[in-house]
Amino acid sequence: MSNYKFILSGGGTGGHIYPAIAIANELKSRYPNAEFLFVGASDRMEMDKVPQAGYKIEGLWISGIQRRLTLKNLAFPFKLMTSLMRSRNIIKTFKPNVVIGTGGFASGPLLQVATSKNVPSLIQEQNSYPGITNKLLGKKVDTICVAYEGLEKFFPKEKIRVTGNPIRKDLLEVKGKHIEGKDAFTLIHSKYTLLVLGGSLGARRINELVESNLEFFEAQNVQVIWQCGKLYYDRYKQYNGLKHVQVHAFLNNMDMAYAAADVIISRAGAISVSELCIVGKPVIFIPSPNVAEDHQTKNAKAVADKNAAILIKEGDLDTEFENQFSELITNEEKRKELCKNIETLALVNATNDIVDEVEKLLNKAHLPSSQREETQNA
Repeated sequence: MSNYKFILSGGGTGGHIYPAIAIANELKSRYPNAEFLFVGASDRMEMDKVPQAGYKIEGLWISGIQRRLTLKNLAFPFKLMTSLMRSRNIIKTFKPNVVIGTGGFASGPLLQVATSKNVPSLIQEQNSYPGITNKLLGKKVDTICVAYEGLEKFFPKEKIRVTGNPIRKDLLEVKGKHIEGKDAFTLIHSKYTLLVLGGSLGARRINELVESNLEFFEAQNVQVIWQCGKLYYDRYKQYNGLKHVQVHAFLNNMDMAYAAADVIISRAGAISVSELCIVGKPVIFIPSPNVAEDHQTKNAKAVADKNAAILIKEGDLDTEFENQFSELITNEEKRKELCKNIETLALVNATNDIVDEVEKLLNKAHLPSSQREETQNA
């Protein structure tokens, strides 16, 4: 049977969207006649990025609960009920064989309905500290694919599969495309290229760091590909007038950006870390301090402790950044060492392993829910 139907739900940030797209692409390669439907939050970036990847998407009127008291929280119960009703209609109409969630607001109501209808379901947790949506869903779905060991304290142990994070296939082919990458961005080949990534929405402190060091980069013979995020683009686009700077709200050709880079500055979200291990370039991690359980610092430290990246906390940027960056640019052996070490941490088969788990659910799709539970560890 090849005309399977899959629903994938994940969004809000690229860290939830691109894993879902990677999983869908691998499923499509195995089942060319399969039908796919994405479900996201109607006002978030997945509504643009998923169609760009060639998939249909339905939007839900849903958002998260603010951690502080705010009037927006008053609308949450209404949004949730509306999204649950919309999700029931989607499940009833599309009739999926398997539903897959990769995190984000919309995956909550969609997976809640799917599990209540006994539709085989899987979630993919990217982080070492799960969000509240996946914590709740973990009790109900059939399978939980994770990227880190030790998540038994959050999820039922028997459901956990350690697979790593799904990575877009184009990133597996970055090596050997350094010249092609520089040409794609019309860069000067004799200059070093710095790629700055603050996440899909941008990172205020990293943007401030880059802005304050533009003359320093020029003095170091460095040209900059600067993804500042859509929230900050209007503020920083003025620097596109400089010959050694390119400012982008978002990079759609991320594979070429990685290929062009000699050094990368990045946040340390789970997907970013997984991608950078695959890409194998020298990295300076500047983790966000404003995330649950400070998990970005933990992600970055796990790599830096293996001498596979440089970790600079936001509070230390003023005193450490210029010295660390100068040493990295001028020390070719240091760059080679970081490249070699970070490549050893890559989990290149993560997407395949996750889709293997989806296939196991396809085999159980026609069984009663009680029998699926009995065969969970088969």
